Amino acid sequence: MLVDGDLLAAQSHAEFDNVSPATGLVLGTTAAAGAADMDRAIGAARRAFDSGDWSTNRALRKRCLEQLQAAITSEREPLREELIAEVGCPDMTIATAQLDWPLADALRYPAGLIDDFEWERTLDGGGLFGNRNVRTVVKEPVGVVGAITPSNFPIEVILNKLGPALATGNTVVLKPDPHTPWNATRIGRLVAEHTDIPPGVLNVVPTPDNAVAQALATDPRVDMISFTGSTAVGKELIRLGADTMKRTFLELGGKSALIVTEDVDPAKILRAAVGVCVHAGQACALTTRLLVHRALFDEAVHQVVAAFGMVPVGDPAAPNTLVGPVISARQKQRVLDACDGASRDGAEILIGGGSFDDLPAELAGGFYVQPTVIVGIDNTAAIAREEIFGPVLVILPFADDEDAVRIANDSAFGLAGAVLSGSTERAMAIARRIRTGSLGVNGGMFYGADAPFGGYKSSGIGRQCGIEGFTQYLETKTIGCRMPRPA
Repeated sequence: MLVDGDLLAAQSHAEFDNVSPATGLVLGTTAAAGAADMDRAIGAARRAFDSGDWSTNRALRKRCLEQLQAAITSEREPLREELIAEVGCPDMTIATAQLDWPLADALRYPAGLIDDFEWERTLDGGGLFGNRNVRTVVKEPVGVVGAITPSNFPIEVILNKLGPALATGNTVVLKPDPHTPWNATRIGRLVAEHTDIPPGVLNVVPTPDNAVAQALATDPRVDMISFTGSTAVGKELIRLGADTMKRTFLELGGKSALIVTEDVDPAKILRAAVGVCVHAGQACALTTRLLVHRALFDEAVHQVVAAFGMVPVGDPAAPNTLVGPVISARQKQRVLDACDGASRDGAEILIGGGSFDDLPAELAGGFYVQPTVIVGIDNTAAIAREEIFGPVLVILPFADDEDAVRIANDSAFGLAGAVLSGSTERAMAIARRIRTGSLGVNGGMFYGADAPFGGYKSSGIGRQCGIEGFTQYLETKTIGCRMPRPA
C-alpha cells in the first residue's frame, strides 16, 4: 500500500490472492488493508489537504503530474503484461482504452488545464447605497476524495480520476477493485519513488473487505466519493454518504442501444455488433442492445450470428484474441444465469449461452463465456433491460425511427449508444433524441480526455473527463467586497 508517503504492508500483515481470470491460478498476493489502515490513509489525506500547500501550489501540482506521467510511461511494457495477467484483457485492447489512450492524455490534459483554467473571475456591480461592490468568484478544491475504481478498465479509470482530482488540488484515497489491485499499487510505488507528490496527497489502499472500503463513504473527513462501477453499489454509496453530505461522482452501468436504419449495408453492422465481445463484454458503454429496422432484421441477424461464430476466444496474451475471460468465477456464473433466465422467458439463443470449454489445458480453469446472440424477445425482457457484463448481444426489431427512439429510451440506464444510417442528417436527428450521455454516429468515437463521459438516469451523476470532469472536483466561493470610491 501507499499510505502517507510510505510503501507498507497491512498493519495486520494480512494479504489476499490476485487470481488470473484466464487460468484461475493465483498470480500472487496483495496487502489487505484493514480498518486501521484505511483510517490512517484517510487521516493522511486530510492532513495533507488541511496543512500542506498542495491545494494552493499549482506549479507543484503540474510538476508532479508531469513526473507521474513520465514514470508510468517508462513502465508501459511491464504494466501492459500486468494488465493482461490480472484483468484478463486481450492484448489488442492495450493499444486503445485499456492503456494507451489514457496514458496519452488522462494526466496531460488536466495538467495542461492548471495553467489555462479560470481559477478566479470578477463580477462588478451589485452594491448598495452608491458604494462600489466587487465580487470575486473563486474555484477551490473539494478536499479529500475517496476514489473507488473497477476491474474492467482499471488504469483508464484510475488515471481519469487521479488526473483532474490532483490537478484541482484535492488529496485522494484510492481503493482499487480487489480483482485487479496491482496496477494501482504500481502507481503508488511510482508516486513514492519518482515524484515530488507530498506524503498523504495520494494514498493507495487495496482491500477485499467491503466494510473497510465503506469507510470512504461514511467518514466525515472524506469530502467526495468518485466511484465507477455498478448502479447498485453507486446507490448504496449515495445512501452511506448522505449523513455527511458527501459530493458524489458516479459513473455507473449501461444497457446501451445501437440503432440501425433500413438503408444500412448489413455488412457495416458487423463491426459495431461484434464490438460487444471486446474484453468479453466487460465495458459499461457497449451497445448490448442492437435495434434493427424490420426490413433489415433477418439479414442482420444472419450476418451477426455468423460473425459471432468466428470471434477468436482464448488466451488474452495471444495477439489475435478478441474475447478473453470475464473477471471471476462469480461473474461467469452471473452471465450464464442471465442467459438461462432469458431462455426460460422464451428467448431464442441463436449462438452461445454457455461456457467456452474448447480451450487449451492451461486455460481450463479460466472464466470464459461463449459469445452469445439472443432474439425472440421484446424490450421488456430482463435480458434486454439488465446490464449483463458479458459477451451477450440482444437483437430487437423496430418499425420506424419513432419506434427506435422509444425502445432505446425505454431503459433505466442512459450511458451511451450509437446510430448507423445511410443519412448523416437522419442519424444525428435520432441521436439528439436518445437520452444518454454519449453517442457514436456512423462509427464516430466520443472518447477522449477532453470529452465528458457519463450517464443519464441510473447510469450516474457527473462526468469523467473534459472541463465538466475537471470542475466537478472543485467548489465555488463568491466573495463580495465593498470598495472605496476614488477621492
